[in-house]
Amino acid sequence: MAGLAFEGPNPDVDVLDGINGLAKHAPQGVNRAMEFIGEYGIIAALGVLCLIAWWSARRRPEGPAAIAGLVWAPLAAGLALLANVPIRGFVQRPRPFKDHAGLTVLIPGKSDFSFVSDHATLTMAVGVGLFIAHRRFGLIGIGLALLEGFCRVYMGVHYPTDVVGGFALGTAVALLLAPLAQAVLVPMMTAVERSPLAWLVRAGGRPAEPVAAGRGAEPGPVVAAEPALRHQDERDKDLAA
Repeated sequence: MAGLAFEGPNPDVDVLDGINGLAKHAPQGVNRAMEFIGEYGIIAALGVLCLIAWWSARRRPEGPAAIAGLVWAPLAAGLALLANVPIRGFVQRPRPFKDHAGLTVLIPGKSDFSFVSDHATLTMAVGVGLFIAHRRFGLIGIGLALLEGFCRVYMGVHYPTDVVGGFALGTAVALLLAPLAQAVLVPMMTAVERSPLAWLVRAGGRPAEPVAAGRGAEPGPVVAAEPALRHQDERDKDLAA
């Protein structure tokens, strides 16, 4: 696209040109689908994935610890978005369509700054958070985050480096703060397990607690007493003879 020309090579713009150029020649239905997927669909899919992972984690033996890891995934996304606020204000990078007239923009009207991508930050933070708690669900989440990054460039609303920066920010927050989050969340989930909301962290509610001897437990069968009674009966018969 002539509108994307810069003085000298610019890989960021070249990749933007190549990916966004697909939208220029794609059918309108495909672009409408990409618009929905990139703006709302992948985030909704990650929400469903977190619910499925939660339902599965309730059946795992580690119980509260597994749920604590899953709770951290959306919390990490929220913290990463908060961390992005001063970054965007400091860098103040305009959206690519404001500087390059040749782009095909699927969602016009975006007026905030471009670096880093909120969508890429959020989705990667959730994906990495899920990966910490459950490898299989985490890999699916990271795959959805990568697709989100592609969609944002395809839609013409972000540079590739905006997306890469979002991936890095989401990953850093999810990984670096995970130990502190676990130290806080595991005791919280353990307390929930002992409450009427135990079904949130363990399938079937609270785990069975062993009953201490002498505290209302029913006596079990006395196995060792039978031979002793038999021996006593035989001795009584001998004395009677």
